[in-house]
Parts: sequence; C-alpha cells; structure tokens
Amino acid sequence: MQKIALIVTVIFLMISCKVKQSPIVFTKYDETFEIAEQQNHEIKRMQLKLIQSKYLDMNEVFKPFEKELSYFSEADYQQLKPLIVEQDIPSIQQSVKNGILTYEKITLFYLYRIRKFESDNQLALHTIIALNPNIIKEAREKDRNRPKNTIYTLYGLPILLKDNINTKGLPTTAGAFALIDNKNTDDAFIVKRIKENGALILGKVNLSEWAYYFCSGCPVGYSAVGGQTLNPYGRKIFETGGSSAGSGVAVAANFAIAAVGTETSGSILSPASKNSVVGFKPTVGLLSRSGIVPISSTLDTPGPMTKNVIDNAILLASMNGEDVEDVVTKNVIRNTDYLQELTSSTLKGKRLGVFKQLLNDSIYAKTIRKIKEAGAEIIEFDPPKVTLNNFSTLLNIDMKNDLPHYLQNFADKNMKLKSVQEVVNFNQLDSINRAPYQQQLLVGIVKDTTSTASFNQIKQNLKTAGLTYFNTPMDEYKLDAILSINNNHAGFAAVAQYPCLTVPMGFTKNGEPTSLTFIAKPYQEKQLLQMAYAFEQLTKIRKLPENYR
Repeated sequence: MQKIALIVTVIFLMISCKVKQSPIVFTKYDETFEIAEQQNHEIKRMQLKLIQSKYLDMNEVFKPFEKELSYFSEADYQQLKPLIVEQDIPSIQQSVKNGILTYEKITLFYLYRIRKFESDNQLALHTIIALNPNIIKEAREKDRNRPKNTIYTLYGLPILLKDNINTKGLPTTAGAFALIDNKNTDDAFIVKRIKENGALILGKVNLSEWAYYFCSGCPVGYSAVGGQTLNPYGRKIFETGGSSAGSGVAVAANFAIAAVGTETSGSILSPASKNSVVGFKPTVGLLSRSGIVPISSTLDTPGPMTKNVIDNAILLASMNGEDVEDVVTKNVIRNTDYLQELTSSTLKGKRLGVFKQLLNDSIYAKTIRKIKEAGAEIIEFDPPKVTLNNFSTLLNIDMKNDLPHYLQNFADKNMKLKSVQEVVNFNQLDSINRAPYQQQLLVGIVKDTTSTASFNQIKQNLKTAGLTYFNTPMDEYKLDAILSINNNHAGFAAVAQYPCLTVPMGFTKNGEPTSLTFIAKPYQEKQLLQMAYAFEQLTKIRKLPENYR
C-alpha cells in the first residue's frame, strides 16, 4: 500500500507541475499623477518627465518564453527562491552538482522573477531592455554537457549586460533611439570571454542614455529606449546612480546571478553604491573595450557588479584577457587567480588611508573604527589640492573620435548614423520622444574644437593630477589602499586609471544604501578583492530591498 501511495503521490506531483498558468500581461498606465508628484522631489534630477518607455513592449520581450513560463508556477518559484536569491555562485553551483538545481530551473526562475516584478506597475524597476530568446534552450544544453568542476565558475549561470555592450543576437542601443536598429553585431570581446567561461547571457539592461554623456542634469538611469530605471530601496525616492543603473538595480533585486557595467568616471561605483551591491572598476587596460559603445578610449572600462565579493572575483576573472583590437590590453600585468587566498584574507596589518573630511560622515566613521578594531592601521590624511581642469574636454574629444570608430567597426553594418553630429540631428527630428531632457552634452561635443596638441596636453595634465592626488599619500604613508565613500573620488581615480572596488557599508536613517570604496594603484585587483572580502565578512551589511524579497 505504501508503494502504491508513493506512486500516486509522484504522479500527482508530475501532473500538478504541468498545470498551465494564466499568462501575465504587461500593461501601460497613465503616469500623469505620478509625474506631477515627482515635481516636488527635493532632488532636481528626480523631478522626472516620464517613467515608462515609449518604445519598449515587454510583452514582445517575453514572448519567446510564453510556453515554458506557462508551466512554471508560483509554487515552483517559491520552492526555488531560497536556493537562488542572495546565494553566491559557489552555493548555487553546489546545488546544481547535488542535483537540487538545474541551469534550466535557474533560468526559468530569473525569467519568472523579472516578469513578476516588472509586470507590476507598483513595483516595476524598468531594468530590462532585451532578453535572450534562446536562453532556455542554451540552459538545457549546459545541463546536458555540465563538466565535473563548476563550483567556482560561471558555467550555466545567467548574466545580464549593460546595453552598451555588443551581444550577438540582441540589439545594442546604449539606451538611445538612434541605435535602436543596432541589432546585428558580433559579441564584444568581454562577452566572448564570458561565454567561453560557460555563462549564459540572459539579456540587456537599461542605463543612463549614452552612458550619461547625453543630457545635462537629467535623471540618472533614464534612457529613451528603456525608460526610467528606479531604485528598489526607495522607488522614486532614491536615485539609482548612473550610468550602469540597470546593472546595479538588477543585481540588487536578484534578477540575475550578476551583471556587467561600464565606467568612465563613477558609472559602476555610483549605481553599485546606490543599490548596495559590489561594483568593481578595474585598472584601465585590464579588460577590453572592443564592441562597447564608447565615451572615452582614455578612461572607459567594463567591470563586474555582483551581490558579493566572491562572485565579483569570478566574473572579473572570466572577462580578463588580451584583445588585439584594444591596444590598452597589451602587455598588461595579469593575475587572474583572484580566488587564491581570497577566503582566508584579513585586514590585519593593512595600512589604509582615510580622508579626514569624510570622517564627518557617521557611517564612514563607524566603519573605519570597525576596520581598525579588526587590526588594520588607519592613517588619516588631507589630500593634495589638485584640480581636474578640462575633464569635459577630454570626454568631448574622445567621444567625437571614438563613437565614429565604434559605428564604423563594431556596429550593425546597416547603421546609417556615423558621427555625434548625425546623432544630434537625428534626435532633433523628434526631440520630445528622443531627447525629452535635451542633449546638451552631445551638442557640446560637436561644438568642441580643441586641437590635437591641446587635447594631448589636457590628457597628460589630468593624469598627472590624478596620480599626484593618490600617489602623494600612498607613497608617503606606504598605504595598501585608500578608503572613500561611494563614487566621491571617481574622477581622480578615472584620470589616474586606478582600480576602485566598492562594497556595501550601510544604510542612512532613511534607508538609502551607502558603500565603502577601496582605491589602489594599477593592477592591484587581487589585493583589492582580498581586502574587500575581509571587510564584507566583517560587516555583512547587505540586505535585500524590502519589497523585492
């Protein structure tokens, strides 16, 4: 009788798993009242003009998954949630190895979770621009061919990419309607590397349009294609940070294992900090920029954005490699074994520089005391008084040259727009929809006539200023790293081409996340990860956004 009862139970479970679910529909709504309310926001950039995208239809984005998701229930989702949400890569991979999870289940879980929240107009974060229509098929292939040793790898795991990173089979828009037909490209070099390491590309996420070098004083996280990305810790209350807003928000809300962002100056550090995730802006030259819509070939770099440090190390290693098409990656000091000694790392004996003026921040001051109690040597200092004169000129001239290079060599061959001037002209044909916050920075690029000689001098002056700013205290006090807040010193680190790693540090009284940022000399990525891991284990401060648990 027990055997019969067991068989009946198994059959019942099999049948119940196949009950078809009612389809979920994404619906547009009248946001007039919402927008009117935002005009009272104390932060001018949060006085939004729109929230929903005028171009994106999420029903079309999810259409390829209708069949599979119709047999994936809320009960399935709830059963898998503790195995996936907030879990690190080794834990998830261990569950796969133990037969508890499959890559197909993980993929379906994330698709369901994204749809669950993004289809709810009271909770939607507007993170997703595109999804890989073949990802379920690809996940099944990964399940069939899973190698033995996957615990510390990306194999079979869904990753999201900022939508300025070329991805075969998906459009790459940089959030701009001007690039909405940029559909047929090869993978960017870093995407090839991620795939070579076994990861699945889940899709593309929203960003501040043109990586926030588009409009002046406009909302961060806004793009014409994706609409307005919102912060899960304070939806329409806190800024998302920019420009890798979608990457930071998606990781914070557990919409994927991890995401890739890009930074010119603060574009990983800012959204990582604002969304309580770990964000790494590596040394310029460590990671390739080929196939990424540029601002500045001098300063640009991609970087990993993750829920924790160990995942960050795994994703960073997977993107690493010399690219013959990006000369800055040649002859670079590479140490990709970032996991070696990571979990045994300590802050004891580390010499860490602290900005005296930042100690007025109570969370920072409390954090520094905790680090000191853990055995680190804390050296307070005042930085040298240097300025970043002509920073915008560097960005202007680089983008004036680098964008045409991308459009000529890496964009869809049918793309008609070939220069910044042509993009400006295109947007002016329908500025209400294509540039509702205007396009002052693109216009500024067109107008900038700085000569080559002056431009080269500006670049050199800026790099000297950045190096002076950090090297003076680092060399004088023999520091292992300097500790900052969020993206406060991103500009200096950008021109010095120094790596920065930001880790959740706490929350303000009103619940807004804030982070501690470790800054070191070039190619000290392994050391930064070790210090950040030790700090993370000391504090364990990150928590899921309340409404996205």
